[in-house]
Amino acid sequence: MQQLNHLPIWRDANRLLLGIEQAVRQFPRYHKYTLGTDLRRQAMTVCRLILRAADKGEGQRARVTRVVEAVDDLKIQIQLGKELQAFHSFRQFQELAELAVAVGKQSGGWRKSARLA
Repeated sequence: MQQLNHLPIWRDANRLLLGIEQAVRQFPRYHKYTLGTDLRRQAMTVCRLILRAADKGEGQRARVTRVVEAVDDLKIQIQLGKELQAFHSFRQFQELAELAVAVGKQSGGWRKSARLA
């Protein structure tokens, strides 16, 4: 994992995972064990997929595409959390949404460069 620390997408995805973990702690009980669990699981999936996609070689394009799809799914869940008013504050939602958008842009660029290679 040390080799991934130089990747901005890895750093941002980890910040997003930690932010989601902290946000879910403050969710109302009704959302903590439903939406909260889904958010935590999806954020962890994004990190795992980035780890796998960083390995160059056969099938990297497909792995990067899975990262893009997983980030899109996570953004939908974050938006749902806002609509359900599960977040402690709008600022908390905004910070997570901005991180998710940043990871999404980076993964989209990664997919584009993987296609060119």
